[in-house]
Amino acid sequence: MKPAHHRPRGFANANPEIVIGNFPWYDMVRRNLRGDFKPQVPPAGGYAAFARAWSTPVDHARLALRPVQPTITWLGHVTMLLQVAGLNILTDPTLAGFAGPYGRFGAPRMVPPPLAARDLPPIDVVLISHNHYDHLCDATIAGLKAAGQKPRFLVPLGLKAWFDARRIAAVTELDWWDAVDLPLAGAPLRVHFTPAQHWSRRTPSDTNASLWGGFMVEWRRPDAPPWRFLFPGDTGYSADFRRIRERLGPVDFLALPIGAYLPRDFMCNMHVNPADAVQLMLDVEARQAMGVHWGTFKLTQEAFDQPPRDLAVALGECGLPLDAVWLLLHGETRSIPWASD
Repeated sequence: MKPAHHRPRGFANANPEIVIGNFPWYDMVRRNLRGDFKPQVPPAGGYAAFARAWSTPVDHARLALRPVQPTITWLGHVTMLLQVAGLNILTDPTLAGFAGPYGRFGAPRMVPPPLAARDLPPIDVVLISHNHYDHLCDATIAGLKAAGQKPRFLVPLGLKAWFDARRIAAVTELDWWDAVDLPLAGAPLRVHFTPAQHWSRRTPSDTNASLWGGFMVEWRRPDAPPWRFLFPGDTGYSADFRRIRERLGPVDFLALPIGAYLPRDFMCNMHVNPADAVQLMLDVEARQAMGVHWGTFKLTQEAFDQPPRDLAVALGECGLPLDAVWLLLHGETRSIPWASD
């Protein structure tokens, strides 16, 4: 028997009442004309000032070290370089100037990428959460290939054909709750594909034909509790995260989506807002989080500098300190606390 989220022509959310993606064309035209998919106001001081304030040069020498202790580098939006146990793991690599088809249509990038694909250190594994253009970037994948990178790609069900068409062979498709072990360099890492409440579409004819989700990276250290990193992908708030905690354990470090949440009548089922994000963090019992999915592309109505303000309010309402969620600069690298600290 197939899992409940499988459908004859694709996939569905764990809550079958939440159906996303079948938007009438006339409603999308109306929303575009109304300005639903771009910020209504610029950030304070303008976009150039925002980019300067929220960017820092990449420390390439540090990225070349392959540290054992968990280390994270934010490359904008949801693109992160997680370095743990000597492995380099890249999430949803999107380093182009637009999030859209043909490299020029769609949402423009307002903060330059901290580096180009050719400047990345050797990548062992790439995690792809779903096929939307701000998460699966053709130009960046092509840049990795042109640079001679040969990582292993972990992708949702239904997405391997996209890589096959580009002659990328090292691709493993995963269903929700599937797990793979990464024996690379002897590192005892296990990667779980976790459920999320979202949808997929790459073309007008493939709505929800491929799955979506997140990833938990579990470092199974000898003589110590497992260390867990959760990248939930794009998601609305749902009971999925309590189930992730129940099945896989508490999270040590969480990549927490905090942006692209307005207008709420359209985004609420597919993208958490900061208040939802804080509840998600509590659901998975995260020791530490960092904000992602904000301050990069012109995707939705909120200003680029609004998510940090709304996040501060949400944290305060839950009695949590501001540093419970790190806000890294584009290009910044930080060592992540772990249980032995």
